[in-house]
Amino acid sequence: MSQITVAVNGALGRMGQQVMSAVIADPSFSLTCASDIKADKEYVVLPGHAQKIPLHSNLTALIEMYHPDVVVDFTVAGAAINSARLALKNGSNMVIGTTGVTAAEIKEIGQLAIRYQKGAIVAANFSIGAVILIHLAKIAAKYFDNAEIIELHHDKKIDAPSGTALATAEAMLKARGRPFIIPPTEKETLKGTRGGQKDGISIHSVRVPGMVASQEVIFGALGQTLVLRHDTINRESFMPGVMLAIKEVVKRRGLVVGLETLLDLGD
Repeated sequence: MSQITVAVNGALGRMGQQVMSAVIADPSFSLTCASDIKADKEYVVLPGHAQKIPLHSNLTALIEMYHPDVVVDFTVAGAAINSARLALKNGSNMVIGTTGVTAAEIKEIGQLAIRYQKGAIVAANFSIGAVILIHLAKIAAKYFDNAEIIELHHDKKIDAPSGTALATAEAMLKARGRPFIIPPTEKETLKGTRGGQKDGISIHSVRVPGMVASQEVIFGALGQTLVLRHDTINRESFMPGVMLAIKEVVKRRGLVVGLETLLDLGD
């Protein structure tokens, strides 16, 4: 079986670097090129690898030159949709791990994938453990009236709450079919202490140096609590999910949202 050719957009970022290293290490793939708006040289060389990866600030130019089977995008919200437009239109499948992609943008990506008969996978989190946590939270949401989410990330993370926390809350609400109950706070001595509210779910964001990504979902009922927690120790934890998405996206036509579909996690 021939190798799947891969381009990484956002290649100079932390996740982009990690994805490139994982792709190079997997014999199923060939890392053909990389793109980043901050690119100031023609090649990028990863630590421990002698291969020179062509690097360009213009994703369109790279796609037209190298025609990768898959473009993997870890950039910033607002940029991923443009990457998807360029990639799908020019014959590449798309894997997007950028957080903050809007519902309207996801809908457009799905329409583009169908129009150009390509595959597209958009996931808020590529950690298999995090995806399983969401699956378990959906089950618990049917049986508890009170729930809160605490998400913890490094201090350089741009958005709050995280895309994973919002995806978790939305999945819980969909499974439950109605809002959760917010206990009344008679006196809030420090504004925002109770977190942001999503249909009865209080979401709290922690940003400190030294963290990578963690999430805790707390359910409460009379005389009992249920706590689900997932900790990401390093960014390598996302790579099995990303590699799975690359392998699967070339087999599909249209849009897949979330890694749970690829893991066959039913409702």
